[in-house]
Amino acid sequence: MITNAISAYSAARPAITPGAPADMVTRAGRAAEDFAQHLAQVDEVATGAMTGQIETHRLVQTIAEADLALETVVAIRDKVVEAYQEILRMPV
Repeated sequence: MITNAISAYSAARPAITPGAPADMVTRAGRAAEDFAQHLAQVDEVATGAMTGQIETHRLVQTIAEADLALETVVAIRDKVVEAYQEILRMPV
C-alpha cells in the first residue's frame, strides 16, 4: 500500500512543479483526469467490497490512493489560485 501511495505521489508531483503556463494547464488537466479515474475506481472497489467480491484491504488501499489524489488536486488548485492572485496584484 505504501509503495503504491509513493509511486502515485511521484507520478503526480510534476503536476505541481513550476513550469511554462501551457505545461501547467496540461498537467492540471491530466491530474483532474487521473483524479476522476481514482474516484471511479473507489466506487467500483467499494461496490465489490459491499458484495463480498473484493477484500477490505483492497478497499482501504484504494481509498488511501484516492486521498492522495485529492491532496494533489487541492495542491494544484492552491497553486492556480496563488498565481491568479499574483496576476491581480500586478500593476497595469
